[in-house]
Amino acid sequence: MRQAGRVLPEYRALKEKFSFLELVQTPELAAEVTLQPIRRFDFDVAILFSDILVVPEALGQGYQFRDRGGIEMAFQLRDAAAVARLATAAVTERLQYVAEALPLIKNALGNRTALLGFAGSPWTLANFMLEGGSAKQHTKGYELFCADRALFDSLCEKLTDAVTIFLQMQIDAGVDAIQIFDSHGGFAPAEDFDALSGRWITRIVENIGGRVPVIVFSKGANSSWDELVSTGANVLGVDWNVRLGDLRRRLPQRVGLQGNLNPSLLIDFTPKEIAAKTTRLLTEMRGSNGYIFNLGHGVPPTARLECIESLVATVRSFV
Repeated sequence: MRQAGRVLPEYRALKEKFSFLELVQTPELAAEVTLQPIRRFDFDVAILFSDILVVPEALGQGYQFRDRGGIEMAFQLRDAAAVARLATAAVTERLQYVAEALPLIKNALGNRTALLGFAGSPWTLANFMLEGGSAKQHTKGYELFCADRALFDSLCEKLTDAVTIFLQMQIDAGVDAIQIFDSHGGFAPAEDFDALSGRWITRIVENIGGRVPVIVFSKGANSSWDELVSTGANVLGVDWNVRLGDLRRRLPQRVGLQGNLNPSLLIDFTPKEIAAKTTRLLTEMRGSNGYIFNLGHGVPPTARLECIESLVATVRSFV
């Protein structure tokens, strides 16, 4: 479960000593944070502790966390000159801390637990870069697409190359699968989804060339399933706003599904209620080939540990 570690007291203890960026950029610390939820919950898969914005940083546009919350980029992409200055040549060198963390994690996991790498999609990264950080409504990506399609494509071309480099690096370091987080997929109008996001994800999947399975999660893009299937992803992540059984009947059987319990349930519901909700979803998907139980997004920071424990116990005991 993505971001499960941030609810743990052992993670919060580390955050009192180190900044988020220090945790991400120090291989030993990144490995420790990756392993913490595995030690506590014994998940089937460990997810690399990192951030999608390491790719823009490697291109030359750094990021930090605002005191009042959210992300702030070092500068805002405003014109063609700023896009031209983004350089893919240094991506491998600048992201070596990830390449160094992954073997530490793999050795600790042994052959018992799989390791998942990830990156953000070009469309999602472009939104952060053009907005200059977090925003309530990310609009500048679509504005650029409409006003200057050539510049938009140029930016996404660079991001596609950089994400490919980053994911290939993770595969070389031993991850068992990779996930592409299109967290802003829902900001793309359905009629333009392929041009804004789908085509770039497709190119990345093609570049991976089947070396490992690829999961694509496009949050909120629930009118673009045909385009998402066309990316060539092996598995599609599904948020909590879709009836998973209905989607399974609609999509090709060759495409696996992952999801889609509402993460907010881990805050507001009791462990017994969580067990019931989890059982309902597992029952609905019983017999579905290629189904991976998961949340419909990341673990909320205020999720209750006893609720996560109940969820894990329910999945493990389901027959």
